[in-house]
Amino acid sequence: MLKNWINVFTYHIKNNKLFTVLNVLGLSIGIAGLIFAILYWNDEQSYDQWNPNKDNVFLVANQMDPTTYWASSSAPIGSAIKNISPKVESFCYLNGYYDNEIIRYNNKKVQSDKIVVAQKNFFEYFPYSFIEGNIKNALPDVNSISISQDLSQQLFGNENALGKKVVLQNQVLVVRGVYKLDKKSVFNPSCVVNFMDTRVKNNIQQWGNFQFILLLKLKNPADAALVTKNLAKIYYENMIAPRAKAQGMNPQEFIQKFGEVKPHLEPLSIVRLHTKTGGLIESNGNYQLLLIFAGLSILVLILSIVNYVNSATANAVKRAKEVGVRKIIGASKIEIIQQFIFETAVISLFSILISLVIVELSLPYYNVFLEKTLVLQSNQFYLQLFAIFIIMIIAAGIFPAAYVSNFDVLKVFRGNFAPSKNGIWLRNGMLIFQFAVAAFFIIGSYIVYQQINYMNSKDVGFNGNQILNISYRNIYGEKISPDDRMRKYNSIRNELLRIKGVKQVSGGGFVLGSGAKSVISYHYKDINIDGNNIPVDFGLLEMMKIKIVKGRYLSPDYSQDTINSMLINETALKLLNEKDPIGKQINWDGKEAIIVGVVKDFNIGNPGEAIPPVTIFHFKSVPWFTSLLNNIYVTADPKTMSQTIADIENLWTKKVDSDYPFLYDFVDKEYKK
Repeated sequence: MLKNWINVFTYHIKNNKLFTVLNVLGLSIGIAGLIFAILYWNDEQSYDQWNPNKDNVFLVANQMDPTTYWASSSAPIGSAIKNISPKVESFCYLNGYYDNEIIRYNNKKVQSDKIVVAQKNFFEYFPYSFIEGNIKNALPDVNSISISQDLSQQLFGNENALGKKVVLQNQVLVVRGVYKLDKKSVFNPSCVVNFMDTRVKNNIQQWGNFQFILLLKLKNPADAALVTKNLAKIYYENMIAPRAKAQGMNPQEFIQKFGEVKPHLEPLSIVRLHTKTGGLIESNGNYQLLLIFAGLSILVLILSIVNYVNSATANAVKRAKEVGVRKIIGASKIEIIQQFIFETAVISLFSILISLVIVELSLPYYNVFLEKTLVLQSNQFYLQLFAIFIIMIIAAGIFPAAYVSNFDVLKVFRGNFAPSKNGIWLRNGMLIFQFAVAAFFIIGSYIVYQQINYMNSKDVGFNGNQILNISYRNIYGEKISPDDRMRKYNSIRNELLRIKGVKQVSGGGFVLGSGAKSVISYHYKDINIDGNNIPVDFGLLEMMKIKIVKGRYLSPDYSQDTINSMLINETALKLLNEKDPIGKQINWDGKEAIIVGVVKDFNIGNPGEAIPPVTIFHFKSVPWFTSLLNNIYVTADPKTMSQTIADIENLWTKKVDSDYPFLYDFVDKEYKK
């Protein structure tokens, strides 16, 4: 019987080549789209699911206002909650960003762009598998480092890494462990160093300085609500009450006027896709985009199946006599259904194989687009592929098979056979569905195209045309003074100005499109504002053509501009509710600052998001701002741009930073990305 089915199927393929090719190609494209969505879904859902601590480890997320959540916490909170809550097993502080530094071993230099600064119990929270050393002794002191297997190979080749000494940030460190970096996590470090204990100790009295990621490990996940209440109590006693007393009011009055920080606990298992904060060290997954992508892919596959069913039922009319003959010689309705389902299964199998070829060829481009490393290898994926195969057989095979098996033999041989009215209505309904889905995709594509055009053409409040953004690796180290940082920067600035074609040079502690690196609340009268801080050098705002609407720019002609002057944007001005803000004093992080100008609103972050309140200072006015000076902006003559860039690169690699590659981009192009 099976041989007969194969012979009949082969005969119909030969006589209906175009029909077969269109069906297989349509199904292949639909399946390929769904496979892409599945790979993306699996990757996003896999973050930290391997971690046995995923339900016991919680991120402390701090709600600063009704819509703003910070992933960072202040240094004293960890010890405080551990002391008052027996439900907390331990805490771990980490940096919220990767360090990018050169690691030296003898005469070898390796650049590592995923260095995590953490406390010594980092690997108790993220238990990667160790191939040398172990989790308990991975970071015993500040002179220790644990590295990934890949980094170990780059530094030491096939030699044993344990106990070897490397140099990082001019500090000699001993390799205490080598681990496999083979799992997805919100922290995927190439190496981990124990510098955080010192940083926490140096900031142990700064309750209002939210700068470190804080993770809590609870003995029982069910106690999260109780621990949250304890955190709120700590915030009240150490932040609200002292500040209220300093303002001469009771705590409730202070909360009513200035608001309060509300702690929340987010389990590690949901942080990647469902955190309310801006995310941890790895960028957040977009759960909404994930659902949309999966939904659209399923819709495309349904469209392909409907197209197949329509074609199959239309072609089935040509096989009416074949079905009639089979029924006369004794074939039952079940056997006819099985034959047509078998044919659908074979076509589905071919379609899946071709779709895998399409995906394999397209995957490198897909990975570049998503900035991922997806592969077609996992037991989970193969099970999902098998499920797709079964669903396709059911969805695409049963209706055409049942439709054909119900042909009336007598009508077929008398020549007055015609499809039933119900069948015609169903086929017409499927055609309407096909056109509706096609129209949906066309209209949706047009809307997206218009949205992108709008974002590209809208006034973003600055002009980055022909302005270079040079990535500047600032002087590192806890002992480097702000004055030393500024002296080095000014030396580089003067060297750049001597290059032919360079017109202007200035420094900034931000990248347009990436948002501010620091947010600090400030007070004016009874108003509290979370200001996005932008440290700049003189002339940068003018270079970017960011307009002044009130007052003046920061200028070297005014000595106070490196002490306590600040600018705000129009959004901050609206929140201040002050018609004439120039000369007004505000309380910014415990110091008095004077508003000397208001700039027109400009997009420092995503153009699709609301512009936040912005505060602009000169680097010297707040000493620690100098550590954020990681971008040097240069305007150059367009006529000699290529030669100017080459001269800048020559200067950079010889005099500024010979260890690192010269990296730059044009501000406008960087923002559009």
